[in-house]
Amino acid sequence: MRGDRIDRPADLDVVRESYDRVADNYAHMVVTTGIGDIRTHPWLKASIDAFADSVRGLGPVLDVGCGPGQVTAYLAERGLDVSGVDLSPRMIENARRLHPECRFDVASATDLDLEPASLGGVLGWWSLFNLPRAILPQVLAAFARALKPGGYLITATHAGDEDTVRTEAYGGVPVRWTTHKWHPEQLTKLIDTAGLTTIADLRLPPTDYSGPGLVLMAQRPE
Repeated sequence: MRGDRIDRPADLDVVRESYDRVADNYAHMVVTTGIGDIRTHPWLKASIDAFADSVRGLGPVLDVGCGPGQVTAYLAERGLDVSGVDLSPRMIENARRLHPECRFDVASATDLDLEPASLGGVLGWWSLFNLPRAILPQVLAAFARALKPGGYLITATHAGDEDTVRTEAYGGVPVRWTTHKWHPEQLTKLIDTAGLTTIADLRLPPTDYSGPGLVLMAQRPE
């Protein structure tokens, strides 16, 4: 981050390689089955719609960990000035192919170069759970600095007691990553410590393809 560089863990290189391997399968699943498409999940869609309505007119929005770009594209359809970044170059190739009208770049949440108070909104939408626990507070603090006063952060992640080590994903593709799970109170405390105020908290039950989830929205005080 500008002026506050975060040391990028070597583990993220392994995560990047894993997401490169599953990128094509994941993009295909989004297009053909609706998994990951918020239009097929009423509560997730309502959360993103509330975020879109809140940030409208505040400035650019950055989707960090955008994957194949489906949420970025949805927000663009809603009229927002939004762009996406992802750690995986192959994910970004799919995003650019599927949504050529949007802007996408390869970047890690730890490597962004953001001007202070330059963004109206930031998304960490099911994309921050691979960050080591010691790194996430630094990333959230950098997001908070990048938001304009009154700007918003929305994040969605996996909730629970025990982390999950993944060795295959999305059609049996070999991967190596850890899904770090958070209790709502833990993540809320990190967000508030970063300098934001949590204003919404949605708990999601397990589904056929995922365990319990959590959506939090927070605002930078004006």
